[in-house]
Amino acid sequence: MEIVAHVQRSTKKIDALISKTQAAIEKLLEYRVALIVAAISGQIDVRNVSLPATVETEAPIALEALA
Repeated sequence: MEIVAHVQRSTKKIDALISKTQAAIEKLLEYRVALIVAAISGQIDVRNVSLPATVETEAPIALEALA
């Protein structure tokens, strides 16, 4: 029974971390969209922004895929 209790506690911790990670990803995606909209609408000027030497470009993760 001690093993089962340990596994259950560990699973709860992992589930909490997964939930926090999903919430953080959702917030970052919202921020990304808001930043793109602001740049496109001219609310912020990005003409003189320098990009890092390496830019990773990945397709955004669908939130449904995380569920």
